[in-house]
Amino acid sequence: MASEFNWAGNHEYAAEEVLRPTTVEQVRELVARASRIKALGTRHCFNDIADFDGGVQLSVADIDVPIEIDAENASVTIGGTTRYGDLAEPLDAAGFALANLASLPHCTVAGSIATATHGSGERHQNLAAAVSAIELVTADGELRKYSRDADPDVFPGLVVGLGALGVITRLTLDVVPRFDLRQHVFDHLPWEAATRHFDEIEDAGYSVSLFTNWADDTVDQVWLKTKVEPGAPVEARTDLFGALPANEPRHPVRAAGMSAVNCTQQLGVIGPWYDRLPHFRLGFTPSAGDELQTEYFVPRRDAIAAFEAIRGLADKVSPLLLVSEIRTIAADDLWLSPVHGGDRVAIHFTWKPLWPEVEAVLPLIEERLAPFGARPHWGKLFRMDPSADGLYPKLAEFRELADRLDPEGKFRNPFLRRTVFTG
Repeated sequence: MASEFNWAGNHEYAAEEVLRPTTVEQVRELVARASRIKALGTRHCFNDIADFDGGVQLSVADIDVPIEIDAENASVTIGGTTRYGDLAEPLDAAGFALANLASLPHCTVAGSIATATHGSGERHQNLAAAVSAIELVTADGELRKYSRDADPDVFPGLVVGLGALGVITRLTLDVVPRFDLRQHVFDHLPWEAATRHFDEIEDAGYSVSLFTNWADDTVDQVWLKTKVEPGAPVEARTDLFGALPANEPRHPVRAAGMSAVNCTQQLGVIGPWYDRLPHFRLGFTPSAGDELQTEYFVPRRDAIAAFEAIRGLADKVSPLLLVSEIRTIAADDLWLSPVHGGDRVAIHFTWKPLWPEVEAVLPLIEERLAPFGARPHWGKLFRMDPSADGLYPKLAEFRELADRLDPEGKFRNPFLRRTVFTG
């Protein structure tokens, strides 16, 4: 097989082949007879979570699953490999929206929810929390269906499944009435103001992101996405605790000279939810492209202390960074969600493609964040053991669920054995 790499180019897949069934029946047959198999999405993860050295990968991208909008029950059912960007416009045209989106719309829904990928907002949960029903092919080739209402005992363990429980073929998501947003960027927020007024800053918009390199005296940019209420006057802020409105569109990686052409529209121009919640537009390269990513989640109450811990490493962290992003996410009850059990703040690092240097600094960051019970993003780069120290109180239940659905461990690739099924 020709070499295949992930989106960032930092991981070369070691699976022997990629299977591409065109029907669910073919998925069932392929999974049933495989000894080692792993579902594959858009290859956006930065580690080997979707790889299987010596095994095979299975993509369901060639299975045609129509988008089914249920207006009466405020839900939408889609295929697992539907991308958020492809779902958004049909949903909007029908008068609906998703409550939140991640910073880029290029990823599949199944891959995003399996790794608990998130957006931002004091009152918004990660994307997986919108899942109300799931259909997956388990290790024995059976097509099983679960829902939030019918299977409350196991459903919270199924959604953020890390690919350990089966191959997702269909999903049902909660939807809300469509809405519009406007987006403003504010430059150079003093760190003193960022820490003193963090609660007010995070509450200033529907979705808020802070971009920093940790070394400067200011947070470089604050991206403020504000919901437009029909009939309400539109008033733009002229100051955000010392940060001033940008006078032209910005790219989060401004220090590297990245053009804002691939970013969603700013300067307060009103637009639909799907073209403002993400930072990047579907038709363009997201983020910087040639990069590495890491992210840790700390309890909301420990946000300021965690920021100071990272700032204490600025001399080691900043030279390796393209940019770092700070966001808030509301709690959920999903067993392996990094936001399980309480609101969290996500501290994200977009690194230059310097893996040996980044690998050396990760343990230092993890040591500084350990007192706060930091949890890593499952799809990004980390060196800590997520199964240690009771970080996930429902981990034992998840293992038991996996043993029932995959008793031979055919989905347990090296990543899962290293991070979830240790020992």
